[in-house]
Amino acid sequence: MADKEATAGTKRRIRKEKYKAKFEKLLDEYKNVLIVGIDNVGSLQMQKVRIALRGKAIMIMGKNTLMRMIIREKMVANPKLEALLQFVRGNMGLIFTNDDLTKIRSVVTEYKVPAGAKSGTFAPADVFVPPGPTGLDPGQTSFFQALNIATKIVKGSIEIVNQVHLIRKGDKITSSAVALLSKLDIKPFFYGIVALSVYENGSVYPAEVLDITPDDLLAKFMNGVGKLRALSLAAKWPSELTLAFNIASGFRKLLALSLATNYAFKESEQFLKAAADKPKDVAPPKEEKGKDKADAKGKADKEKKPKEEPKVEEEEDADLGLGLFG
Repeated sequence: MADKEATAGTKRRIRKEKYKAKFEKLLDEYKNVLIVGIDNVGSLQMQKVRIALRGKAIMIMGKNTLMRMIIREKMVANPKLEALLQFVRGNMGLIFTNDDLTKIRSVVTEYKVPAGAKSGTFAPADVFVPPGPTGLDPGQTSFFQALNIATKIVKGSIEIVNQVHLIRKGDKITSSAVALLSKLDIKPFFYGIVALSVYENGSVYPAEVLDITPDDLLAKFMNGVGKLRALSLAAKWPSELTLAFNIASGFRKLLALSLATNYAFKESEQFLKAAADKPKDVAPPKEEKGKDKADAKGKADKEKKPKEEPKVEEEEDADLGLGLFG
């Protein structure tokens, strides 16, 4: 018995030494590390990922305590590894590579398998039950009623009336939801390796940063340049960014002066020529011109004509013009 225990201890120590040597070699040879989560990932799925990464990257997993111990020892020679140490926790793995991290992440996250819901776990995504026939007999109607799911009986089978939002993302999955999904033979989730963070030569950042393309970086840079240019123009502070605008503004002023004084210089000759060739305004026809004059004259006469005073009717005397003593 003692011999068996000694032999088992020797084997563990040998495996530990081999693992340590391999891990230290990876830390020395590779500058980029993709930190991944491997929850709910099966061994067959892991094997497919390893095969896909062959020649591009190396994936390594192990006990977190052992990995942290090796990293601490290597930190003496390479202090940059301290940034990697805090991410060695939970169910995770490390993928070492000197290749493009974006391509490596695409290969790693490509392999996903459908999986059923498990009671007590947290949902990684929303789960909807579609409307339509379920294939279940009417005797199980009470099960749907307990879940507040509207149903009807069609041709001897239970049919769900409306789409049901059964599980929300981040919520804890209940046993009743698992039972319903099992009865309907629905596997709502897809599990695979998830890229969490990236270690790159001493710097650690979220894996979502890999989604940023060079075009996105250029667009953000040019947006900042535009804002800086607008600030310089508003403050009337000449700089390299406003040089083209300042020259254009000065040229417009010189061109306006050239057109106003008919003084030509090389750059303004074509503008002066275009201004000289511009057709003059055409005079209106004589008839219309005479008509306009007549209308104007009539209007003036009308304004000069004195206004007629209102006529006052004379009262007729009762004695036909004779006075009282006439």
